[in-house]
Amino acid sequence: MENKLNLDEIEKLPAKERALLKKRHALHCKYEKAVTLYADTTLSTRIIALRCGVTPGALGNYLRRYWRELVLQRHQIPVESEDLQSIKIYSTGKQNRVSHERYKAAVEACDMMKYIDLNISQVARKFGLNGTALANFMRIHYEEILSRRQKIRERLGINDNIPRGARPSCVQQYTDAVELYRTTEMTIPEIADKFKVSESGLMQHLRFYHKDVLQQKRAMRKRAKEEKYKKRGGLLGNGRKYEPSAQTINKYAEALTLYKNTVLTLKEIADQTGVTTEGFRFYLHKWHKNLVLDHLGITDESQSPKDLRKARNRTKRTSLKYQDAINSIKQNPRSIAQVANEFNLQPESFRQYLHKYEPELISIVGMGQNEQGKRTMCRSEKKYKKAIELYQTTTEDLKSIATRLGLVYNSIGGYIRRNYPDAIILHAYSGGYPFSISGDIRSVPS
Repeated sequence: MENKLNLDEIEKLPAKERALLKKRHALHCKYEKAVTLYADTTLSTRIIALRCGVTPGALGNYLRRYWRELVLQRHQIPVESEDLQSIKIYSTGKQNRVSHERYKAAVEACDMMKYIDLNISQVARKFGLNGTALANFMRIHYEEILSRRQKIRERLGINDNIPRGARPSCVQQYTDAVELYRTTEMTIPEIADKFKVSESGLMQHLRFYHKDVLQQKRAMRKRAKEEKYKKRGGLLGNGRKYEPSAQTINKYAEALTLYKNTVLTLKEIADQTGVTTEGFRFYLHKWHKNLVLDHLGITDESQSPKDLRKARNRTKRTSLKYQDAINSIKQNPRSIAQVANEFNLQPESFRQYLHKYEPELISIVGMGQNEQGKRTMCRSEKKYKKAIELYQTTTEDLKSIATRLGLVYNSIGGYIRRNYPDAIILHAYSGGYPFSISGDIRSVPS
């Protein structure tokens, strides 16, 4: 039982349902003039669409969905059920009810000896029809009648000298296009554009002479329509690929590049590229799910949550968890292990997070400044601290210091040459023996 109007119930409607009602209202307003012309005139859908500034296809879909009673009435299709949507108007690969009723009597006449002396155009004229239209209709749906009729007329000696079958020029024109349609998932419009042929001409050629190809394609589409989950690049029930439109791809191209190559948030990317955050998020989740999962650190798609927003929230909480530690590293670069210990973090998890979301920071992690202002690894600085101190304040040679402290001479030597060049001069003037990378003893400067 339908719900009656109730002012009190309006307040209880969910926001989603309210939005849907507003959307439908806007749609009805858009097509109001077109519906009036369709109901009150005999103008074709195409002409009405042109007058109202809408596309014929969109208008046809709207009428069949929201004004099906008008469509059935115009085509004189009897209403056999209260469920108007269950009454078929068009069936893929089959004659629609409108055409069937229009050509029914003429088709029956073509299969009768009473009219065997008339050609198809003459039969059509008897029933107030267009001869070409009737011939095309029969060629698609009643080819056996045409074939039988032609054989009988030939046996009777009735020759109208009209060529039958596909013209050689047409066969040559469409051969490559038909083969491409047979062996690929390209659509008829795409193939027509590739070979610079008429889309309607190619379709008609297929319907007349390659019914097997069309049946094969319809079977594929039926299977695709029954598939529960769609994969990008896969076939849809309408024969098209499950892909974003070129317009959508171009719209988010810059944002997608930033998402791949930077650590900016979705909001920051949206603000920078002029798209909406929600729109870009929907685009990512629908067409670049693997990329989103990679950003979230999820390697196994089977473990991904149904709602990726929840995973995003977890990532956000993780970001807040590490924020203080990251700020501390930026102010005072030092080892990840040291910082993790200071902020009570798990070192390996913290390291993985930095590698993924702070690649620039990771390059300076563990770096510090020595007394001479040079950036050095904190770990190395700590390791060589005693040796450098002895080298700067005593006359003991570096090789002896390295041996005594259990260090590799060449390693400590290279470290001092790179980071403490002044120490070499100080050691020389204090009476020690400066070293070279090769280990040769230099003369003390005078």
